Amino acid sequence: MNIHNILIAGEYQREFETLFPNRKQRKFRFLPVEEIKEQDLDWADAYVGFKPCPNFQLSKLKWVHSFNAGVNNYLDLPGWKENQVILTRTICSFGERISEYCLSFILKDLQHHSQFQNQQQRKKWIQSTPKMLKDITIMIFGTGAIGQEVARTFTHFGSTVIGISESGKQKDSFHQIVPIGSASSLIGEVDWIISTLPLTQNTNKLFTEEYFSRMKSVGFINVGRGATVDEKALIGALDSGNIHTAILDVVEVEPLPEHSTLWQRKEVVITPHISAVTELNEAIDCFAQTLHALETNQPLPNQVNFDKGY
Repeated sequence: MNIHNILIAGEYQREFETLFPNRKQRKFRFLPVEEIKEQDLDWADAYVGFKPCPNFQLSKLKWVHSFNAGVNNYLDLPGWKENQVILTRTICSFGERISEYCLSFILKDLQHHSQFQNQQQRKKWIQSTPKMLKDITIMIFGTGAIGQEVARTFTHFGSTVIGISESGKQKDSFHQIVPIGSASSLIGEVDWIISTLPLTQNTNKLFTEEYFSRMKSVGFINVGRGATVDEKALIGALDSGNIHTAILDVVEVEPLPEHSTLWQRKEVVITPHISAVTELNEAIDCFAQTLHALETNQPLPNQVNFDKGY
């Protein structure tokens, strides 16, 4: 594929000059997303940015590259297959960042940080033996690049790691992977559940009351997409004790509305979608690699499958 004119949705010219010096073979246009006009899309072969512009038109483009790992804001637009436009997403250190995010909260729980902090405030010296990572079982929903990296981290420390995917295909770093339809039969045996799932037709509201009812005092971490969780069912699971701790980096409506009861729950931690923040230098590097692969007809590991939604 020949890509000559590249429209960048954002004023990142200085960063591109520094991080992508081999630019002279092509023409770039850098514009704030709100200022992109129809004539800019007429000019462009490719559109690159965190989100589509207000007057986005697929019929005018050959290739769209998202600076995010998630592409729901692009997939909400109709016409991808009809216009035969390639959509790619950013793959960089997201897996490492999310792994460290999950590890930090699980270690905090195993090492009784909250308990000891509370005892310190009350000037109480009460010993309680911390647990170890090798003694817990973790279930990871989603066995793609991010899920595999999370599994690799916990397997390294000796945890038993079960993967859940649509196919159930076995992959490295998991002790076993089962199809998503079989997950409910194993949920009662795990200590922590980590969701890295994208939002698709099959994962929308996947975590329902039925799923949560099978959990037995587990920790639940969502670093995938908020809409995969029925939040009313989640609150019910917290009330019943089926979930003892919920770490939510993503929620259905972001920012989380002020009236949400999740803000006040002591057993809930809300973080503002920061478990895998896109670093612009990594995003530009991924873009450059993808452009090279496109122009040399190499495989695109970050190409979005429109049937799967990721």
